[in-house]
Amino acid sequence: MIDTATRPEGAAVDPADTLMHAEAAEAGAAVARFLAANREALDRIGARLRAHPPEVVVTVARGSSDHAATYGKYLIETLTGTVTASAALSVSSVYAAAPTHTEPGSNRLCIAISQSGKSPDLLATVQAQKRAGACVIALVNEAESPLARMADEVLALHAGPERSVAATKSYIVSLTGLAALVAAWTRDEALAAAIARLPEQLPRAFVLDWSAGIAPLLDATSLFVIGRGYGFGVAQEAALKLKETCGLHAECFSSAEVKHGPMAIVGEGFPILAFAGNGAAGDDVRETARLFASRGARVVLADTDGGPQSLPAIAGHEAIEPILMIASFYRMAAFLSVARGFDPDKPPFLAKVTRTK
Repeated sequence: MIDTATRPEGAAVDPADTLMHAEAAEAGAAVARFLAANREALDRIGARLRAHPPEVVVTVARGSSDHAATYGKYLIETLTGTVTASAALSVSSVYAAAPTHTEPGSNRLCIAISQSGKSPDLLATVQAQKRAGACVIALVNEAESPLARMADEVLALHAGPERSVAATKSYIVSLTGLAALVAAWTRDEALAAAIARLPEQLPRAFVLDWSAGIAPLLDATSLFVIGRGYGFGVAQEAALKLKETCGLHAECFSSAEVKHGPMAIVGEGFPILAFAGNGAAGDDVRETARLFASRGARVVLADTDGGPQSLPAIAGHEAIEPILMIASFYRMAAFLSVARGFDPDKPPFLAKVTRTK
C-alpha cells in the first residue's frame, strides 16, 4: 500500500507510485462493484421514476461531484426531457432561504452527490429539498454518512477508500452512477450495454499513451479546457485537477461559450486542452480546436476520431466516451504534476473533506 506520509519532504516522486495514480487505476474495479451492488436499487428507482416522472430535478454537489452533476444534467435533459438545475448551496447554508414547497401530486427529484456525505452546506441543502417535498437520491461513497441517512434512496458508490486529496475513482463511479440511473429510468438498452462494458474498458483507457499532452503544458501558467455536451462535465473536472495537482490556472469553457469573448486572449502559444467525442458536440469541439490551432495556440486534443497528432480515446456510446477520457486524463495529470515539480498527493492548502458552511 502506498504511504505518502512517509515520503521524505523533497524526495523524488514517481508518478506511478502515487495515490492519485493508484486510485485512478482502480476505477474499473470500482465501477464493477457499484453496478453489482446497486442492480436492484437501480431497477426500483427506475420503476419509481417512470411511474411518477419528476417535473424538475435538482442536483446538490460541490467540486468534482458538481462536475459529475453537470454530466448528469446533460444526460437527464437529453434522454428524459426533464429540466435539471444545480442548487446554489449557499441559499440554504448562508441565507437560510427555503425552496418553494412541492404542490400535492407533483414531483421533485433531488440528486445529491458526494464522496464523504459530510459537508454541512450540502446537508443543509438536501434537508431543505426534503422539507419542500423532494425525493432524495444520494450517490455517496460513505454508505454510513449523514447524507446516506438523510436520503430516500442510496446508490452507494463502493469506490473503496480514497485517500488522495484529488478525487478520481469516486468521480468516475459518480458519472457511471448517473448514467446507470438514467438508463434504468428510460430503459435505454444501448446506454445500459455501454455502461456494462465500462469495467473492462476503463483499465484500457487508463493506460492509453497521453504523454504527448505533457510537453505543451509543461511550462504553461494558464490554459483553457474545452468540452461540450456530455463532455463538458469532464472538461470542468480536468480543469480542477490541473489546478489542484499541477499548479496551473486552468479555466473550463464550452466550445460554444468560449467564442463569446474568452477566445480573444487565445493567440500564439496559448495552451488548449480539448475533449472531443462522437456526435455534434464533439464536432464543434474539433472545429474550435482547429480555429485555435490556426492562431498558433498549442492545442492538445483528446479525440475519439483518432485524428493526427491527437491524444487517443476509446470510441463508443456518445454518453460514455467522456468517462473513458477522464480516466486517461487522470494518469496524464499525475505525470504532468510530477514533471512540473509537484506531488499530486500533497496539493498545497487542501484537505480531503472540505466542510463548507
